[in-house]
Amino acid sequence: MRFGKTIKIFLIDGDPNGRMSCELSNWSGKAYKIPRIKIKDCTDRDDLTSTGVYLLFGKDDTGKDQVYIGEAESILKRLNQQLNQKDFWNEAIIFISKDENLNKAHIKYLENRLHEIAKSANRYTVDNSIIPTQSSISESDRAEMEEFIEYIKMLVNTLGHKVFDEKRDFKPKKKQETFFIKANRGADGQGEPTSDGFVVFKGSKAAGSTVNSMTQNFVNLRQKLINEGVLMNKGEYYDFPEDYIFSSPSTAASIVLGRNANGLTEWKLSNGKTLKEFESNEKSTKV
Repeated sequence: MRFGKTIKIFLIDGDPNGRMSCELSNWSGKAYKIPRIKIKDCTDRDDLTSTGVYLLFGKDDTGKDQVYIGEAESILKRLNQQLNQKDFWNEAIIFISKDENLNKAHIKYLENRLHEIAKSANRYTVDNSIIPTQSSISESDRAEMEEFIEYIKMLVNTLGHKVFDEKRDFKPKKKQETFFIKANRGADGQGEPTSDGFVVFKGSKAAGSTVNSMTQNFVNLRQKLINEGVLMNKGEYYDFPEDYIFSSPSTAASIVLGRNANGLTEWKLSNGKTLKEFESNEKSTKV
């Protein structure tokens, strides 16, 4: 069961686009979000000379979200080095311990696990050229670091980056509702609505061709997804090699079916209930 959390955000410079620190009640960790152009101003933050992990956020050459995950025994010193070594990033999110309880083995463990989770989520391009080595720590330390990671994931998401979030919405102790769509020309998809839009599951099949009346914007998007490898040509159909999040159920349905489609009525549960009926039922049960 998840419980509510209070996050204390402090605007260090009184500017919502400037530096900020974040803390959670009953947690020994602390986060900083710092724009690249403000790194040089951080000599006034004594705790940034301590040990921690950091994430650098920006875009790759294709415009896709990109992240670099690192660790350092002196965070501020390392960030100043990264100003000269990496130019893709425009902001950093840093995690340290308020009680200075993170040692080198701890941050190496955190770096490795965060890299692993980011690669698994597959939302951002991970800029690390080599996989960080995981340090050997005790079972009790591992348990503490895994808890630390859960708070890191929560705060990174709160600060605007879903780099560690799975594309599918895994709801604890609640049956997953999978929606299906099937039609001519090889279309056979599965997916679910999420907080980001609608995710079409890995292994789904998109129609092998499009109809002449398909809106040009959808035709262009479909071709873009083919060019990027989101859709793999299998001859009679196109395959989804990975989960992919669309902005809406209708966009997802149109790409899968190869024609204009209303996703609210095209996506259906195994019992035939449409997404529109499902959402209406969900709302009524919460009233």
